[in-house]
Amino acid sequence: MSQKVLSMSDAVARYVADGDSVAIEGFTAFICFAAAHEIIRQQRRGLTLIRMTPDLVYDQMVAAGVADRLIFSYLGNPGVGSLHAIRRAVEKGIPRPLAIEEYTHFGMVGRYIAGASRLPFFPLRSYRGSDMVSVNDQVRFVTSPYADGEEIAVVPPLNPDVAFVHAQRADASGNAQIWGLLGMQKEVAFAARHVVVVVEEIVDEAVIRHDPNRTVIPGLIVDAVVEEPYGAHPSYVQGYYDRDNDFYLRWEAISRDQAATEAWLQEWVYGVPDRAAYLEKLGAETIKGLAPGEMWSEPVNYGRYD
Repeated sequence: MSQKVLSMSDAVARYVADGDSVAIEGFTAFICFAAAHEIIRQQRRGLTLIRMTPDLVYDQMVAAGVADRLIFSYLGNPGVGSLHAIRRAVEKGIPRPLAIEEYTHFGMVGRYIAGASRLPFFPLRSYRGSDMVSVNDQVRFVTSPYADGEEIAVVPPLNPDVAFVHAQRADASGNAQIWGLLGMQKEVAFAARHVVVVVEEIVDEAVIRHDPNRTVIPGLIVDAVVEEPYGAHPSYVQGYYDRDNDFYLRWEAISRDQAATEAWLQEWVYGVPDRAAYLEKLGAETIKGLAPGEMWSEPVNYGRYD
């Protein structure tokens, strides 16, 4: 087995240090809660958390006191309401103060693209006339060299110290295949200084080679591979399990109270040693209820030379 294959505990211990900038991406799907929970367990502090849509995963991390700063676009419990732990941190400094740096979705997309491409900035028109420039001094304007002196907004590159990217499968070298709602998984992987790929299953290299167009993240940029079934719960992984909508609804009530939030963290994060124990606690009935059903793609012929 490749030396890249690590447990989640070892991957976090090796690649996440106090004060680091950490991106756990995934747009609705592929949100690696398993990585977030291990970072909480290892009691990292002073992190800058980066994410396009910091939903429950960062609400839990902020409630645990791991973060000092949040770089994001759109903040909420999708379809439910506010992220109460983040609001407490921003408004009241509970459990610790949290600085925020807000962008639009496209602003974050531009930052990731600039970071992945090693560009000095990314230009975009959508901030013209926006109030965003009054609350974020990282949004600046330059004169276009091509459009008769037009002033255009730019955002800086984003290069996280480490990115956790969840996918369906990878080989032991880290060649990761993803299908479904991709989000910015590829871009954050290319932008980050270190990349941890977390997958539902590690497969033989031949599986990857037989379906090359599904390989979104090449192993050459991957530092570690973690096999963590159901590692994205309560979010979903296309073809492996559905979104646990009931959990998102329950979190609304839990997160409104700091004591209840801390009690949940004690029971479901600190109180279990790893993801396997989390799944055992979650229960077979809940897991069975997340079965995604079947809708298989058609095979294609890539051809070959003998």
